[in-house]
Amino acid sequence: MFTRNEGNLDRILRVILGLALLAGYFVFPEAAYRWAFLLGVVPLATGLVGTCPLYSIFGISTCPVKRS
Repeated sequence: MFTRNEGNLDRILRVILGLALLAGYFVFPEAAYRWAFLLGVVPLATGLVGTCPLYSIFGISTCPVKRS
């Protein structure tokens, strides 16, 4: 599958951010910018999977270095 390029802290923060944004969708049902809360799906999905496409494009990795 895809190479994991997110460390544990990065993944946890992404899941929390994604859940918070998705919760805002339900907490503020009359907000004009309600659609923006649906963007929380992106950090939630990347946090759960452990791979960020943008990290791959730019060659970034927050995974700890594995020492042999």
